[in-house]
Amino acid sequence: MSDARELIAKRVADFFEAGNLGNLGIGLPTLVANYLPAAKNVMLHSENGFIGIGPNPEPGTEDKDIVNAGGMPVTIVPGGVAFDSSMSFGLARGGHVDVSVLGALEVDEKGNLANWNVPGKLVPGMGGAMDLVVGAKKVVIAMEHTQKDGSPKILNKCTLPLTAVGVVDYIVTELGVMEVTDEGIVLRELAPGVSVVDIQCKTEATLIVPETIGSMER
Repeated sequence: MSDARELIAKRVADFFEAGNLGNLGIGLPTLVANYLPAAKNVMLHSENGFIGIGPNPEPGTEDKDIVNAGGMPVTIVPGGVAFDSSMSFGLARGGHVDVSVLGALEVDEKGNLANWNVPGKLVPGMGGAMDLVVGAKKVVIAMEHTQKDGSPKILNKCTLPLTAVGVVDYIVTELGVMEVTDEGIVLRELAPGVSVVDIQCKTEATLIVPETIGSMER
């Protein structure tokens, strides 16, 4: 795991409070599970019908019927439960998920999210992302700050097909932590060694910079 991805995952884990029900999207967000303290008793929901997703199984112990929404083998913690899709999406749409963590292709200053489709590329579909971001009490985007070519992912306005409108609360990247507000995107924390100029240069949207900025490192 790269240091950048570890830094992001550790910081995102701090958004969870004791007893929360959370959902972690595929890719980088799944790493957050490694940094959730057992004392917080956070239970993880998977839209294919589980509450209580646990650590990855040891090699050779995988069960083909116990997988997360991305199809990857997982375990179920004591007290975990399985149920059908109608129950699972009832939880997601009904406001029962406290924190939903997803990756993104683009986010903009209005909190709009695009994370499922690049025109011209074959994709399986949006999946449960639209339900999770609309129904969750808090939506946190965990992603690398720029595209592979260095172009910004935090924009004035998304250009890709949207997953949902105005749903993003926080963005966590390897450069900092940002909060989406009615006034725009507020820079709340910076990663070690990163300046305001550094992060703004890699962000299309103009960041709101408060007098006091915290440190992303815990």
